[in-house]
Amino acid sequence: MTKRTPKSARTPKAHELLLWLWRSYLSKHWALLILGMSFMALEGSMFGFLSYMMKPMFDSVFSGENSGAIGLVALAFFGIFLIRGVSSMVQKVVLTRLSQLTVADIRADLVSHLMRLDGSFHQAHPPGYVMQRIEGDVGAINKVWRTIITGAGRDVIALFALFAVALGVDWRWTLVALVGAPLLIAPSIFLQRSVRRNARLARDVAARLSTRLNEIFHGIVAVKLNGLERYQSKRYAKLTKERIRTELRTSMGQAAIPGLIDIMSGLGFMGVLLYGASEITSGEKTVGDFMAFFTAIGLAFEPLRRLGAVSGTWQVAAAGIERIKELLAMQPKLASPANPRPVPSGVPEIRLDDVFLSYGDTPVLKGASLVAEAGKTTALVGASGAGKSTVFNLLSRLVDADEGVVSIGGAPVAELDLDELRDMFSVVSQDAMLFDDTLRENILLDQRDVDPAALQQAIDAAHVSDFLPRLPNGLDSQAGPRGSNLSGGQRQRVAIARALLRDRPILLLDEATSALDAQSEAIVQAALDRLAEGRTTIVIAHRLSTVRNADQIIVMDHGRVVDVGSHDELILGSGTYAELHRLQFDTDGPH
Repeated sequence: MTKRTPKSARTPKAHELLLWLWRSYLSKHWALLILGMSFMALEGSMFGFLSYMMKPMFDSVFSGENSGAIGLVALAFFGIFLIRGVSSMVQKVVLTRLSQLTVADIRADLVSHLMRLDGSFHQAHPPGYVMQRIEGDVGAINKVWRTIITGAGRDVIALFALFAVALGVDWRWTLVALVGAPLLIAPSIFLQRSVRRNARLARDVAARLSTRLNEIFHGIVAVKLNGLERYQSKRYAKLTKERIRTELRTSMGQAAIPGLIDIMSGLGFMGVLLYGASEITSGEKTVGDFMAFFTAIGLAFEPLRRLGAVSGTWQVAAAGIERIKELLAMQPKLASPANPRPVPSGVPEIRLDDVFLSYGDTPVLKGASLVAEAGKTTALVGASGAGKSTVFNLLSRLVDADEGVVSIGGAPVAELDLDELRDMFSVVSQDAMLFDDTLRENILLDQRDVDPAALQQAIDAAHVSDFLPRLPNGLDSQAGPRGSNLSGGQRQRVAIARALLRDRPILLLDEATSALDAQSEAIVQAALDRLAEGRTTIVIAHRLSTVRNADQIIVMDHGRVVDVGSHDELILGSGTYAELHRLQFDTDGPH
């Protein structure tokens, strides 16, 4: 089972989250970051030069003292805006590339990590939730780069340059202009915490919305057949209203911060006008000083306002970053041992010795013991909940036994490398999982350099070649979402061809023909018989007609093995198998 890393009681600070981003992702693209920051600094510094040029323009040119310099001053202004425009374009392109590369890295890491988490995580977190974490939370980080890096970095540099000009004109005027700044501290801290808290809630609601959509459209047939359109619409609308409320609270907090900065700006302007007017009229300061100072302060308040808005955006992004860190911190309990044993060679025997397993408080296996002989077909039969599918999960280490030993070829599965262990299996299940790709890709599944003759042999043996002529592009036809362009029997045959081409020593068949009509079942069963040749095969089946030719039948009931034998041996007894056979015979007719 996957254990969720406990969430820290302390909210991570901004520098801690940024440090994590730098160490994990940004450091790989340091050259792009430096290039972008350089042009950003150049763009931001132009605000300072612009305000600085006000003094010579008013004191020398407009006063008539040096009117001939008007051309140079005009050229200087043009140069400032030219440099600002070019540097703005370059830094946005560079940092946009940086943001896209970083976000792509995070998404790739998340997908890879989540696929390796144990089945318990995916049972507790439906696909819609996981998709929202990958898309929504990572999208929030992308917004950080667009808003914070491409805007905030420039604005911070601009503020340094502008306040340097303001301080150069008169440090006392500068202090008066910032008189309202202390009033921002406490409200800003409160608002930022509120924004982050509401942003987390908004992301959770978004995940629930994605889950609801995933359930609706994956179960669209059941929705239509049961007339659930109105019911599902009401449930979705309720969640939508909840999301509107959380997003509105987040937006209010984000908007309040720049609003407070506007109030501070008004106090600052009023204070400087009241304090500085007398110095100008008395001649202590020139008009050029006043214009340079007011241009600097006037230009500074807009970056301050944007930075106030950025702080709200950061809190939204920080909520997403926290959630991503929580996911990446989760570690699967089911992992490869430090010093794994080599996997057994050849076709192995499979054994369970006195195995106990519970899912939470529910016992599933209660001292189950069985042997599946090498190179033979062993069938597991029993009522639903008897523990048959759990045997498959134990063999492939989707779960681990609480007690007892599960071994393949004499090697306990817990002592084998996890990837090498799972590479020993070919699996064909009732729900033949096909991807929205061509039939060829669904059969190859990333196998490259496959001999065309081997591929043809696999599709012939699986009877895939029987229906290929009826498809528009043959083997290169699209299977459709979840194989929707094919019938159930066709999907099963593609899955069998995949297993044949995979050619592994152990074959697991889980109700592979239970959903098929009689004609399709006969074709698929013939392909499965071909597939089972020369392999250790374990079959789960409710329909006893599909396992009567198995070399061995193991009967399970309530997590225990209650009988073992061939079909002919078990049918003569009075145990569970004979009772199941009698029920199916009476219901379905002779088998």
